[in-house]
Amino acid sequence: MGDFSGKSVMVLGGSRGIGAAIVRHFASAGAKVQFSYSGSPDAAAAVAAETGATAVQADSANRDELIAAVAAAGPLDIMVINAGVLVHGDPLTLDPDAVDRLIDINVRAVYFAGVEAGRRMHDDGRIIIIGSVNGDRVQIPGSTAYALSKSAVQGIGRGLARDFGARGITVNVVQPGPVDTDMNPAGGPMAPLMHSMMAIKRHAHAEEVAALVMFLASPAAAMITGTTQTIDGGIGI
Repeated sequence: MGDFSGKSVMVLGGSRGIGAAIVRHFASAGAKVQFSYSGSPDAAAAVAAETGATAVQADSANRDELIAAVAAAGPLDIMVINAGVLVHGDPLTLDPDAVDRLIDINVRAVYFAGVEAGRRMHDDGRIIIIGSVNGDRVQIPGSTAYALSKSAVQGIGRGLARDFGARGITVNVVQPGPVDTDMNPAGGPMAPLMHSMMAIKRHAHAEEVAALVMFLASPAAAMITGTTQTIDGGIGI
């Protein structure tokens, strides 16, 4: 896992699922961790009590609130942008307000959080964005809005990698496939269809995604930037 003692880490969306696993990994490796949450105060309190991390309430859909939370975190060594929502369904009937909120959280928040983190980040820092394999391919009908947002994340990652590269700051996107979380449980109704498309026929564990994030945050990954790192069990190959 590596030693992150003395490193300042912020995880946007750290109260559940992949985000909580990332908080646990960095805290166990000695980092000083802050994480944001919005609608899960009890879960956030439990993760904070377990790890010693600091929970910060911030709605990623609110640009000013989000920027203020990142700024208040102080100079960071590592920023992980994990907050995201899923909107799925026929684009002809999806609620436009739900699609706007998805874009606010999955796209605009990623941009503004990445920029604000870079503004205050130490040289040789790390920005890691949790995207999705849906940024590359769409296996299931009804995924248009979500795929739009995750393709946009790829452009943000490449652009910020170019903009911040002179300071040694790396920016990468981690693209999970199915992961066993509240959003997409391994026992859910879509699981058999997803597994039928995969070379490794199971959901990933959140800890496996967190381990990849830890590698990208480590000194060993200092020359990896502007990439999409896919962890999807070979879905759609």
